[in-house]
Amino acid sequence: MVNTAIHLRRPLLVSGPPGCGKSTLALSIAYELQLGEVLYWPITSRTTVQDGLYRYDAVGRLHAAGLQERTRRPGRSGAPIGKYLSLGPLGTALLPGSRPRVLLVDEFDKGDIDLANDLLTVFEEGRFAIPELQRLSTRTVTVRTDDGQSADIERGAVECAQFPIVVITSNGERQFPPAFLRRCVSLRIPPPSRTKLRRIVEAHLGSELLADPVVNDLVGDFAEALKKKDGTYATDQLLNLLSLRTGVKKTDEDWTILADRLLGPLDDQP
Repeated sequence: MVNTAIHLRRPLLVSGPPGCGKSTLALSIAYELQLGEVLYWPITSRTTVQDGLYRYDAVGRLHAAGLQERTRRPGRSGAPIGKYLSLGPLGTALLPGSRPRVLLVDEFDKGDIDLANDLLTVFEEGRFAIPELQRLSTRTVTVRTDDGQSADIERGAVECAQFPIVVITSNGERQFPPAFLRRCVSLRIPPPSRTKLRRIVEAHLGSELLADPVVNDLVGDFAEALKKKDGTYATDQLLNLLSLRTGVKKTDEDWTILADRLLGPLDDQP
């Protein structure tokens, strides 16, 4: 599905329970394809498309222009707009380059209901305009990018040469508009099996821990709980508990209490 999204130049909408590795997928893609640093766009209830594309500090530029006017510095033509305009993670991902950038749009469920529809045009065209720059007579303006670099914007427009690899994560907490889903490639990551849980524990805490029979039983029990889907669980719960197993020694009674507290369903709040 990753290859399909890259070939079709479409975002990859990744859903699954918390802790199943949705966000890590973007890091894995960037690592495997050697595409550099992943651009990160966390979504909140107040996020707009504008936040992802670019930010313009009009107040800061106006203040700087007023300060120059008051000090009457000769030979100055006003505050350069590029100093007060920076590209967001989505805008940076759309910059033209020889290789695509990887963009992680994290926890898309938290966004406003209109955010998905507002992104359709950007994803469809792979370009966007910056009106504040299009009104200028200057053809080229240098601005800051989300990853701390600089980029030259020609005639107030940004258009990708290689469509970015966009990974959008969702916990499945809401439905998205059909028009948005039609433009995405969907991938659901299932809960990890017992074998995969053992590999996760080994990668994080070492293979020696799996020789502990108590740990082996906990991994099996947790895998069964994930399979039954009688609550919301996250792999981090198991890793947190097992990391305690490698630390301070505890009595069997303490260990039972910790297991009950740390491995319970996340949606079963006291």
